[in-house]
Amino acid sequence: MNEKDETTSAIFDLARNRSLDQQVSHPGREKPKLPTRFYRKAEAGTHESGHTVLLDGRAVKTPSKSVLAVPSLALAEAMAAEWEAQHELIDPRTMWLTKLANTAIDLVAPRRADVIAELVKYSATDLLCYRAEHPAALVSRQSALWDPLLGWAAERGISLLPTTGILHIAQPADSLDAYGLAVDRLDSFRIAALHNAVTLTGSAVIGLAMTLGRLTAEEAFDTAHVDEHWQLELSGEDEEERARLEIRRSELAETARFIALLG
Repeated sequence: MNEKDETTSAIFDLARNRSLDQQVSHPGREKPKLPTRFYRKAEAGTHESGHTVLLDGRAVKTPSKSVLAVPSLALAEAMAAEWEAQHELIDPRTMWLTKLANTAIDLVAPRRADVIAELVKYSATDLLCYRAEHPAALVSRQSALWDPLLGWAAERGISLLPTTGILHIAQPADSLDAYGLAVDRLDSFRIAALHNAVTLTGSAVIGLAMTLGRLTAEEAFDTAHVDEHWQLELSGEDEEERARLEIRRSELAETARFIALLG
């Protein structure tokens, strides 16, 4: 893998809080060392690039040393609340909005074309296109939730072909191009949110639908996890699986909140 591919992959790694999933699977895993809180007060402020978070009057910087400037005051205030909520230690895993803003500024904005191309690759193997062959009840449940979304995408020129089983089916080039154009209309912050939604749901269409307001976070979660819910119904209670899914649900909700705060 070359450096550009590694960077693009890193974006999608950031979109999932993998460490939390790992802690559910491995409760005894040693947790990372967290930095000590070094500021007295966190609040929203203004900057020439937009709105930002001030720690004792100084603007927060991203990991790449850019000012953490966002387009809306509401988002800056919510991010400041994340910083203010930290106690003796600063835990980035509890600062989802800040993490998304950092991703948008440091990783999406400077590599926009590469990021869009990666999202288009997701659309070429979209979850909604790969259907179960049986049992009939699962097939019906998938169709009820997935067909309307494929129809919604088709209205935007993104006509993806469904199939049964797991064998790859090539999607029309025009449809993939249309998906890329739809993503290109978004700003870097919404693209960062779209990254999260796509990686959390496994579907480029579900991610785009949530980003554009066609689906709520809860609807996106339920639509993406039809198979998992079916398996839980068949096999009964699985605490580890339910915990993993609840983390995804929470992350998706925070992603939707980020989008809403952008205005």
